[in-house]
Amino acid sequence: MKSKTRIFVVRVLPLLFLVSATCAFAQDGRQVHFSGLLNDYSPASTISGSPYEMHGHWSMDLHEWGTADFLAEMTMSDYGMTNGVLDATKGGQGAHTHHIRLTNIKITWNILGCPAYATPVPTEGFQIMGTVSLITGNGNVAPFETTPPTSTLLVCVLGGNELPYSNMEMMFGGPAAIKHFGSQPIHGVVSKPVIEPAAAGR
Repeated sequence: MKSKTRIFVVRVLPLLFLVSATCAFAQDGRQVHFSGLLNDYSPASTISGSPYEMHGHWSMDLHEWGTADFLAEMTMSDYGMTNGVLDATKGGQGAHTHHIRLTNIKITWNILGCPAYATPVPTEGFQIMGTVSLITGNGNVAPFETTPPTSTLLVCVLGGNELPYSNMEMMFGGPAAIKHFGSQPIHGVVSKPVIEPAAAGR
């Protein structure tokens, strides 16, 4: 019995530390940095060039005043055609890049309204949603975006009992969804969060 209790404590204590440290960073001046990879496909649709293959990196900084900054750097490419049919052996057509940024967006400490996952279902996490401050195409203003930008982006960082921050998903609204990315969630994975030391004098 003692052995089982010891194993439970060893597994649960790091989890409790991670959750409490992330949620309580505002109280002691710590900043939390998340990062990871994104890999997904857009569905074939009426969007020109789709379906697209998407790969990239993302990062998010959570600030002590209750807001976050998000950045995604990604590549996209579509498929060639064979006899009028999409051919996965002809990938890498129309390759291009995007940089996407959200700046100073309020953190919501729940996952209500985040796109659903298949089982096992994530049970906890947080989200940010706002109008993008930057969205590029090959280093220029994205051709589908307005000036100033009006596309919105929802970003959810979520997970389960074993690892509360394991998954990332982002979903566009506005011109970015209608003209290029689609309105489906784009999925990614979370690397280990980095919790910086408290600021001096705190």
